[in-house]
Amino acid sequence: MFQKILIANRGEIACRVITTAARMGIKTVAIYSDADVRAKHVAMADEAVRIGPAAVAESYLQGQKIIEAALHTGAQAIHPGYGFLSENPDFVEAVEAAGLVFIGPPASAIRAMGLKDAAKALMAEAGVPVVPGYHGESQDPDFLAAEAGKIGYPVLIKARAGGGGKGMRLVEKPADFMDALAGARREGQASFGDPTCLIEKYITHPRHIEIQVFGDGHGNVIHLFERDCSLQRRHQKVIEEAPAPGMPAGVREAMGRAAVEAARAIGYTGAGTVEFIVDGSGPLREDGFWFMEMNTRLQVEHPVSEAITGLDFVELQLRVAAGEPLPVRQDDLTVDGWAFEARVYAEDVPKGFLPATGRLEHLHFPSASAFEAGPVRIDAGVRQGDEISPWYDPMIAKVIVHGPTRSAALNMLSSALEECRIVGSVTNVELLAALSRHGGFRRGEVDTGLIARDMAELMPASEPSFQVLALAALGGLNLLGAEEGSDPWDSLVGWRHWSAARQFVHLESGGRCIEAQVTSLGQGRFTVSVMGETVTLNMMGLGGPTVRVEVDGHQFNADIVCEADRVSVFVSGRSFSFGLADALSEVDEEQAAGDTITAPMPGLVRAVYGRPGASVTKGEALLVLEAMKMEHTLFAPRDGVVSEVLAAEGEQVTNGTLLLALEPQDE
Repeated sequence: MFQKILIANRGEIACRVITTAARMGIKTVAIYSDADVRAKHVAMADEAVRIGPAAVAESYLQGQKIIEAALHTGAQAIHPGYGFLSENPDFVEAVEAAGLVFIGPPASAIRAMGLKDAAKALMAEAGVPVVPGYHGESQDPDFLAAEAGKIGYPVLIKARAGGGGKGMRLVEKPADFMDALAGARREGQASFGDPTCLIEKYITHPRHIEIQVFGDGHGNVIHLFERDCSLQRRHQKVIEEAPAPGMPAGVREAMGRAAVEAARAIGYTGAGTVEFIVDGSGPLREDGFWFMEMNTRLQVEHPVSEAITGLDFVELQLRVAAGEPLPVRQDDLTVDGWAFEARVYAEDVPKGFLPATGRLEHLHFPSASAFEAGPVRIDAGVRQGDEISPWYDPMIAKVIVHGPTRSAALNMLSSALEECRIVGSVTNVELLAALSRHGGFRRGEVDTGLIARDMAELMPASEPSFQVLALAALGGLNLLGAEEGSDPWDSLVGWRHWSAARQFVHLESGGRCIEAQVTSLGQGRFTVSVMGETVTLNMMGLGGPTVRVEVDGHQFNADIVCEADRVSVFVSGRSFSFGLADALSEVDEEQAAGDTITAPMPGLVRAVYGRPGASVTKGEALLVLEAMKMEHTLFAPRDGVVSEVLAAEGEQVTNGTLLLALEPQDE
């Protein structure tokens, strides 16, 4: 077994590998960019080596520097994690040429599965069913459009070197094909250095079910059952589960057999995942699944499979890479209970899942035992006080639960998500909690279109209740932090001798300024008048930001987190954030009238369509912004004339940067 390994990755997966390595007595070396100098994975490792500036291309993709770091520190092997260089066969060969061990499959297997078109041809030869489509070399747009017509709409355009939803476009009618192809090519080039695309038939009620496989250097290949990853937004996974709901034994056996044959066909070793698109229009059947692609690495969602098998997949990776045979055979494996994983991201759900940034001023997760068979597990690559930067994936953590049944595990997931408290960036936690309570999902009725189809139900527009506003007012005035002593004057916060203690605070929410009047009654009791309502609250501390609140004989818990210019309230599984407004401030009228286009998040200006003097109509595409390797189109908020274009293609911009200005059209 290795004595020291280097992890060629960052964030959550680096922390995950370090944890298992430490348990096995293996020393670890982390690498870091300038943006990650104080990152969690750097602090957890025994040693750490700076690899370059913040940009991925200048740091985490610098294979030769990573190999040199491994050699310099005496590491014997390199674990690639997922993403970055994990599926780069040239890097694998360079690692091995340097006398190091690559903890993953051979370069030949990665090459065989690295390009979707070639992989599908190989799988068809091996007898694995594949989705109908065009996987050839021709990239002439008119030819591809003609092929799409032959396949029949709707179709999916996919960058052949893609993954994680990047370089993928759903096209429902011929008129949209050319624009979608151009966007897929740009993302393929930006993310993978390859703009080549393939066209596939889109299954109208698709389920995304994948099979975990493992191979060793002794000819053994096994599967570790399936995961259902159908809950997706923008072709990216949101909640995964294992096993898949409604999976008959015969279909599980057929899919597992196909996955093992796929791995054997390319001489696979280590951890891998064979992904299938499955017809979810009715009961699952043995002739209703097709090969999509193989991920030749550990997957983000591997913890759910670990939970139901009781195995540590990173440990298996290390043992296989060290030359040991797999310690289990297919007949040894059984499914134990049910597991879910919810991916907590810094992203603005109402704004179309735009990635977000920010400093994590407050971070709290439910109690967890990281790698034991406990009911809740938290895999996180950040700590309180860390920054979510625009340079890398905006994942904050993965919340994993394991229960005896699907229903029990879903209840646990819902409870665990409601306990999450994150301040400093908008997140998708409320959406995840809503999904865990969604009636169709709870019944196992899931397909990849569920989120888009039921978004209004999952995230209904709602105003904060006056009780929430009252709690925010108390937090905004810092009336919850001081402990009362024996002196009766201690209870009179803001006291005036001619009346009861009374203060005012202005809360900012949704562009509105809301005035609240707070009167202290002493002994933790307050009356708050806001939005035409008056409520009396009795506050009973529980420690930290958590308070026990009594209103009209009803008690409940709430978390109130205060910052210099903002207060956040968490109650009943919902979160609300309020700016502490200057009562004299006014909303900028020009921006409110929709006269400007500003960057909704940090990113790279990929395309500028608007030109000074050009007339535009409401909804017309004006710019394309790329963030976290995904493209986001910005549209005209109203009819008008472009008066100024303040951004150029290739320019890196920050959140809120003014990009383009409009003026009214002449009558």
